[in-house]
Amino acid sequence: MFDMWLVAPVIHCSMDTINIKQLAERLNLSTSTVSRAFRGHSDINKETKEKILAMARELNYQPNHLASNLRENKSKTIAVIVPEIANNFFSRAINGIEHVARIKGYHVLIYLTNDDFDKEVDFISELHNGRVEGIIMSATGEANDHSHMHRFRSKRVPLVFFDRMYDDVATSRVETNDYDSSFSATQHLIEKGCRRIVYLVVNKNLSIGKMRMQGYKDALEDAGLSFDEELVIDCSNGLAENMEILDKMFLEMRPDGVFASVERLAIASYYVCHKRNLSIGKDIRIICFSSLEIAPLLNPALSTITQPAYEMGEEAANCLFRLLEGKDSVGKYEHHVLASALVLRESTLGEG
Repeated sequence: MFDMWLVAPVIHCSMDTINIKQLAERLNLSTSTVSRAFRGHSDINKETKEKILAMARELNYQPNHLASNLRENKSKTIAVIVPEIANNFFSRAINGIEHVARIKGYHVLIYLTNDDFDKEVDFISELHNGRVEGIIMSATGEANDHSHMHRFRSKRVPLVFFDRMYDDVATSRVETNDYDSSFSATQHLIEKGCRRIVYLVVNKNLSIGKMRMQGYKDALEDAGLSFDEELVIDCSNGLAENMEILDKMFLEMRPDGVFASVERLAIASYYVCHKRNLSIGKDIRIICFSSLEIAPLLNPALSTITQPAYEMGEEAANCLFRLLEGKDSVGKYEHHVLASALVLRESTLGEG
């Protein structure tokens, strides 16, 4: 790598007229590599970028966008922190964010926490150094100590929460009507004759976990059914572990309805029901929060509360860019609530 810099050919040209092709030849790099470095592209390593910018300054080469970015101290990059991308909800939300960012001329860096709180703390600690201009985030919710977020907020880097958020962190947020959706889903199960409805949850501490469970509880009470804490089943992020938990639960509790707060728990429920020869939609009815595109293709087709994931991503990105462009005053936070759709299919509509 260093030899490339040493043997780079000398180009004889006027400092006032040098173009990007001549600059790339001086550096023994492609013009596309040089161009991506000026635009802050994430696939250019730090050392290469610094040498390109140093040579550009030496030769007095400053394309307009670079000069503007340097003057305004902008990276033209935003970060998106999400628990996972295997979940179809987050992949669609990221597509919505990226669409808006591309129109604005920004790049998107994606950070995956894998629901690991320590990773979230590390990412937040690293992202106040000017590498990104703002952050769109869906929280892990794995702890009550959010001091890392409060330290970050003191740096005045714009932040927007979507879907999962910390209630004690003041910032703009985009969410869906989780309480109303949970109430309607539970009410539907009750109307279909379910009386022992288990509620499957991964994390009760998350804001969405609290709202979804409250909707479930209130729907039971509205129908004259008592809430039973034993029917709230704590699950994990792993399929094998969840299948073990649910297999034991189905055997001991014999529920007639399942309300899964996240889609992975519905999938685990399907596996266990097939293992125990339980007829979904007849012996037991299943509904869940999910943006799973193959939900209609499952056997039987899965009833879902479908969140507008792509639109949430777009709205979160628009919120962030309004902050970056100074269209929202300091301390004025937006709160957007989008409506989810209750899509009923055979997993709850079968004749029992």
